[in-house]
Amino acid sequence: MKLQVVLPNEAAGADQRRLADLARQAEALGYDTVWLPDHILPPGEYGPVYGGVLEPLVTMGWLAATTTRIRLGTSVLVLPMRSPFVVAKQVATLHGLSGGRITLGVGIGWDEREFTAVGADFRSRAARTDEAIALLRHLFATGRGPFEGRWYGFETGVFEPRPDGPVPVMTGGVTDAALRRAARYADVWQGVGLDPAAFAERLAYLRAHTDGRTVSPGTRIDWHGPDRTVGEAARTARPSGPPEPSISRCTSATRTVTLDGWPPSPGTFLTASTDSAQPQRPDLPFAHAEPTRRVRQLAGVIREAFPVAIQAQDGDTLHQEEDLT
Repeated sequence: MKLQVVLPNEAAGADQRRLADLARQAEALGYDTVWLPDHILPPGEYGPVYGGVLEPLVTMGWLAATTTRIRLGTSVLVLPMRSPFVVAKQVATLHGLSGGRITLGVGIGWDEREFTAVGADFRSRAARTDEAIALLRHLFATGRGPFEGRWYGFETGVFEPRPDGPVPVMTGGVTDAALRRAARYADVWQGVGLDPAAFAERLAYLRAHTDGRTVSPGTRIDWHGPDRTVGEAARTARPSGPPEPSISRCTSATRTVTLDGWPPSPGTFLTASTDSAQPQRPDLPFAHAEPTRRVRQLAGVIREAFPVAIQAQDGDTLHQEEDLT
């Protein structure tokens, strides 16, 4: 059983120092990963649409110093708004200081107004993200030049500290371009809003382009309104007919779900994923979704620490990841 939590980082008025307390509580309860969102200069107030009041990489360094086991990740860092050289230095440093507990989730961004505000080109963001990921991989692997790209490059220079182990990269999206990006560069792919049939089709497309690489796939399933529970959302996403009784052919599978009925605002999501290298049941991530005692325990801690954020924001989402093997 693995549990993950997206830490509440959407309310500017909240006592954000409590995030460390919350990360320690999650670790004590056996959670596997804590995640932080990212927006640098959004055109609107932080809240349901824009998360990331605290800069996520700086905050992850603080959380790494107050925890010992739990993984730390960005969900997601808007990479084309940033210098990939600086991101590489930050992430490699975090990897070393945390004992290899970092997952770098990256996205291309979506709000042109935010790109304009920070002086970043919006139209080239996808191509620059691809090249930036390639540059990060190069710096982590070799630490030396040259690297020649259209957007980024260098001839000489020494990059340190080089990670002493893999730094997992997560990307998302459901378009062909997003899946090709995941197939070429990512260790984890996360789609959004896919029913079982669409998930199977997108997963097949992903695997057709991985050239033998292992990419762990998953999808977010959206539902709206405080009256809809996890169970109802799962029934919406579940394929028709009873679930197949045997999953022995599936080497590994995981599911991530939100706490039943929480947070009480629109736009909440659940995530389902499967780590099987060759899944025989693409519907498997949609088969089960039930909250657990530890999810409810941490929800109580968050409610106490961030009462305003819990009432107002839909981004503060608790996740349960259940091993189905």
